[in-house]
Amino acid sequence: MSYRKTLKLLCGVAGGSAVLVLAVGAAAEYRGNLGEPPGEAAGRWARFGVLRAAQPAWTPASHTPAPTGHAWDFNWDKRDPHTMTNGKKSNTPATEDPSSEQDTSKPKATRNILLIRHSQYNLSGTIDKERILTPLGREQADFTGKRLAALGLKYDVLVHSSMARATETANIISKHLAGVELVSCDLLREGAPIEPVPPVTHWKPDAVYHEDGARIEAAFRRYIHRADPKQKEDSYEIIVCHANVIRYFVCRALQFPPEGWLRMGLNNGSITWLTIRPSGRVALRTLGDSGFMPPDKLTRT
Repeated sequence: MSYRKTLKLLCGVAGGSAVLVLAVGAAAEYRGNLGEPPGEAAGRWARFGVLRAAQPAWTPASHTPAPTGHAWDFNWDKRDPHTMTNGKKSNTPATEDPSSEQDTSKPKATRNILLIRHSQYNLSGTIDKERILTPLGREQADFTGKRLAALGLKYDVLVHSSMARATETANIISKHLAGVELVSCDLLREGAPIEPVPPVTHWKPDAVYHEDGARIEAAFRRYIHRADPKQKEDSYEIIVCHANVIRYFVCRALQFPPEGWLRMGLNNGSITWLTIRPSGRVALRTLGDSGFMPPDKLTRT
């Protein structure tokens, strides 16, 4: 096998530049061992010096990234039991364990919040009630409902935006989740949560940022927080809403700069899964998962 074919094969299998450099060196040595003059072999492989240049020097300074943000705020949802008891007069008798009051106010369950983006809808509608799902959008919602059912989770509630496209999506999904309560919420309606950075000149929301932003932030505070201390079992809650709302929720929950929300993209009918631990830690299990749909059914409108 020629060295060109060998190199092409290794590139396709390895995929990594570090392995590629080793493969190139090995191939060069192999050619030299077959009798090719060392000087000629060295010249042949000198053209691949750019590969070595792509590998940064292995030094502690270049491989130890420095923190760029603030430390994690464990009281981000204002429900940290430590802050809820400190500074307040306790009625606990002196003979009892002073930590008992805090233990009873400490969350014990994990909340799982599955954020669903509405399916494809009629973009030519001039008012909300005309912006209903397209035939493809109804198919997408059906796929999402089947996927949620297949997960085998015990869902506690299905909350949805009161906008037509989200309501219709939720209704289709609910057909696959018997017994799950549907709740409509105006706070979850689509809008512009905060001016994005970097700015975009081609996208100008109809509503003013501070109006939509206050409403969407209120929705975040209502739905994204750790479990109540009275909650004994882990919960699974579905929220069907909109791309801007979901992206803002993700940034806020992970304590990323909220103005970066527009840097993410979500397919119609996709699933974004946030997990909130009793300690206040938040994990993003999936972002915009739509792999359960056939490729020809995927859209992002």
